[in-house]
This record gives sequence, C-alpha cells and structure tokens, in this order.
Amino acid sequence: LPAEKIFPYAAQPPEQFIPGKPLFYATAMPLGGVATGLLVESHMGRPTKVEGNPSHPASLGSSDAFAQASVLSLYDPDRSQAVYTRGRLSSWSAFLTDFEAVAAGMLASKGAGLRILTETVTSPTIASQLGALLARYPEARWHQYEPVSRDGAREGGRMAFGEVVNTVYHFDRADVIVSLDSDFLSSGPGHVRYARDFAGRRRMPDEKSTQNRLYVVESTPSPTGTMADHRLPLTSSQVEHFARALAAALGAGGTAAGLALPPSIPASWIPAISRDLRGHRGSSLVIAGDEQPPIAHAIAHAMNHALGNVGSTVTYTAPLEANPVHQMESLRGLVGDIQGGKVKTLVVLGGNPVYDAPADLDFASNLLKVDLRVHLGSHYNETANLSHWHIPQTHFLEDWSDARAFDGRGNYNM
Repeated sequence: LPAEKIFPYAAQPPEQFIPGKPLFYATAMPLGGVATGLLVESHMGRPTKVEGNPSHPASLGSSDAFAQASVLSLYDPDRSQAVYTRGRLSSWSAFLTDFEAVAAGMLASKGAGLRILTETVTSPTIASQLGALLARYPEARWHQYEPVSRDGAREGGRMAFGEVVNTVYHFDRADVIVSLDSDFLSSGPGHVRYARDFAGRRRMPDEKSTQNRLYVVESTPSPTGTMADHRLPLTSSQVEHFARALAAALGAGGTAAGLALPPSIPASWIPAISRDLRGHRGSSLVIAGDEQPPIAHAIAHAMNHALGNVGSTVTYTAPLEANPVHQMESLRGLVGDIQGGKVKTLVVLGGNPVYDAPADLDFASNLLKVDLRVHLGSHYNETANLSHWHIPQTHFLEDWSDARAFDGRGNYNM
C-alpha cells in the first residue's frame, strides 16, 4: 500500500466525535417508497453498520438484506458524484442557470409541455414540493413508475372497496394463513415486521401454545413457500382459479361457475382449506401476492370479509402513496404524450426507465423526442446517458427527508 499522511483536525472536532467510539442514529430506509426504521452505527461521521430500529413498528429491531446492503450502496465507487451535461462534466450552478431560464419561459404557458416522472412517492415533504410545482405550473403533469409496482394490489382494493386502500396484515393474530402467490416473508411493504410476527407464532413457549398453520399456493419457490405446512405449486395464471374456487367454497360471494379447476389442484385441497378457515373465523388470513392480477386481490378481500377477519387479522388505512395511480398506465400516458408532441421538458427523478420500462413502449426512442431531458439518479445509467442533464442523487443516509411506513401510522424522518 502507498504511504499516506494523517492530518489532525484543523479545528476542534465536534464534542461527540471520539475516535474508536461509535455514535448511533435513528433513520428510515425507503424501499419502493415505503419506510423501514433503522439504527445506524457511525464512526467519525461515517456510517458503518445498519440494524433495525427496536422502536420502529416496521422493523422492531430486525432488518433484511436490503437494509444490510444499504451501507455498501453508500460507498459504491460507481455512484454518480458530479453533474453532467450531454456526457460532459459540468456543475450545479450551470444546471440552475440553464433550467431557471427554461422554467421562466414556461410560466406563460402555465407549464404546458412539462412532465415529471418519479418513482413511488409516500414522502409528505416531496409530495408538498410537487404540489407547489404543479400549482405554479397547472398544465404540467406528474407521472409515477417503478418496474416492480403494486398495481395489482392497488387496483384490487379499488375493485373491492371503490377506492384505493392500504392493507395491513397482523400475522401475530392469525392461526391459519393462506398465501395466494404472496412471498410476504421476504418482499413487499412490511415484510420485515411480518416475518417477525409470523416467526413469533411458530415458537412454543409452553405445552398449551399452538402454532399457526400456513398454506402456500405459489408459482415460484420462495422463502415463504419453504416455511409452508402445505405447499401447492401452480402456474401464476392458475392461482386466480384456485382463489375463485376457495371463495365459492367459503360463500364469499364469488363463484367458480365456468371455471374448471386445473388437474394440478388436488381435489382435497379446496374442501380442507375452506374447512380450516371456517373453523378459525376472525383468526385466519388470506393474502394475495403483488404479482397477481387485481381480481385475485379483490377475491382475497372478499374472503377476509366473509371470514370476519377485518378488524382482527386485517385492517385498512388510507393509501401510503401521496398520489396513488396505476403506474403502468401512468407511464403509458407519458409515452403517449411524448408521441403526440405534447412533452417539451421531462424531469426524471430517480429510477432508470430507459432500462426497465416495458419493451413495447420503446421508452429510449421516445425519450429522444423530448427537447429537454433532465435525470436525477444515483448512477450515470442508461437514462442519464440519453439525458441532456444528469444530477447526482443523495443516498438516504446522507440527506434529510421523510416517508411513510407500511402501516400508514405516521411519517418517519430519514
């Protein structure tokens, strides 16, 4: 290793900075827009280790692979570190000078031709800022898109209740659980808390305790499937058939008429599960996976209602998103506007749609039709490469903001 010189502080360091003695900070990590509470160990101002925050309802001291890897992403040498314009090194002041002139010119048209594309937004602060921008430019439009979105769950709630809701599950109260292609132990909002609550019901502190029972119907082997007491592999398209048949057996308002059950579903499964669920009214739970279509989620809501689980193992809150939309349709609408010549300026806040947008939208070719393209991102990726301006995005461990947790109970600062 090359020789290096160590210099002391030019000024007295902060009183709490003691070499070799860590400090701990509470924060929250957004993933898919949803916050998970963390406790970060920091040495001399540098985060070094992440664990769950025991006081945060989304983690209760636990964490997952995403949280553990977040420190590595902070120190990723490939992270974007400078402003670029058309692939050349530039500066923040140069960008502001250029964009302020564009913004001033849009006042007369009330923002016509301006589009904002973000990932899922649950942050009240960011939502307020976007609201202020749209109030200033009322003809502008805000679009949201993530490659792995929860459109199925969102639209399933709309089908069942006539409005978008956020579903919260209470696995610590559930004696019987039926998973319809849902990997709730390792993915989705609240999975860290759900895994902890589920595991708590698997412990046997005394001989009078009873374990929960888990039925899993899934299309791909998952961590949740490995924990199942009874697991049935089906193709993703067959899960809806299974859900309809189970709802009909429970008298949940659905019907299996005209739907022949695939031969891969054993004849004994539907009667056995429906019997078990009816025997645990108010303490059972049916959950559909995010990859399932809206109808599967609507059927799951109907079964939970019929079983008296609402208010016990299932509760509902207002949507976590500041503006809950069908994200795929939102992206299609943006591409349609670009093709119609309605988009003059596009600001992409996070994400990499050139890489992960559906191929049939041909987002890269359509993006090149926009007169001014601005990208905010953690890496100089495919979208940045096709943008006029690229702005480096701060890591959640080095900025100040907020987001909402899976249960919708409050806002958590980052």
